[in-house]
Amino acid sequence: MPPLKFCANLSWLFTDLPEFTQRIYAAVSAGFQAVEAAWLYDSDLQELQRVKNATGVDVVLINTPLGDAKAGDLGLGAVPGREEDFRKGLDLAMQYAKALDCRRIHLMAGRVPVGADRATIAVEMEDTFVQNLKHAADVLSNEGITGLIEPINTRITDPRYFLDSPHQGNASDAFPWQAAAILQKVGHPNIKLQMDVFHWQIMDSNLTQNIHKYFPLIGHIQIAQVPSRNEPDSAGELNFPYLFSLLEELGYQGYIGCEYKPLGSTNEGLGWVKDYLKRNKREDHACKQLPVPAFP
Repeated sequence: MPPLKFCANLSWLFTDLPEFTQRIYAAVSAGFQAVEAAWLYDSDLQELQRVKNATGVDVVLINTPLGDAKAGDLGLGAVPGREEDFRKGLDLAMQYAKALDCRRIHLMAGRVPVGADRATIAVEMEDTFVQNLKHAADVLSNEGITGLIEPINTRITDPRYFLDSPHQGNASDAFPWQAAAILQKVGHPNIKLQMDVFHWQIMDSNLTQNIHKYFPLIGHIQIAQVPSRNEPDSAGELNFPYLFSLLEELGYQGYIGCEYKPLGSTNEGLGWVKDYLKRNKREDHACKQLPVPAFP
């Protein structure tokens, strides 16, 4: 079975450093060979390119822009009337992805508009999302980039987020915002499912069966303990050694994003990945000490 590979989410790890370029150096120094980030758009793209090339790090995932953050936007993919803004954001994400040789973009669905009733607007939002994803699929396929949609829990993290479950279903079902059904309607092989086990556990539990069921649709995975969203070996509901073994057995070969809040410093909280490597005797994979330049 191939070893699992882990990447540092720089929106969550090494946040004591103000610049993403500094976090890249820190991640590589800690042993990560790959990084991901939510929103890099306040960073100078040429400087990001320079640091990527200097370190040899892989950038494996970025998100589409938030939209108008001050107005409460959290992505625009499913928001009716914002189609043009979604396309502009996709163009910006493509600019960064191409420059950084990033092969995955999370196409954020966005929130149910303030004052709108979820049940009333669900079908319209799903239709908007499907049409935007079809447009994105065409744009991304020209560059060999995979688009991802991620269910985000509405119980703890964001009560207004549109896409909250991986399940197959219709807009009128108990889980009305269904990722699998949306992927089926989009019908493009380069639009896949992003599985964050933190969100999946909170919304539905039953992780083993859901991972088996949706594994063919999964294009990226992220991890954090539940409910605290800290390191995988912190106190919580999830048995990560078991989940890692399951993913190995299924032959998962992509990266696993470390999207969690360190209890202390990021480096102090990396014992879990070192333990994984020791158990599997794979010191040459996933996360290892690498010589890197000093911080600029």
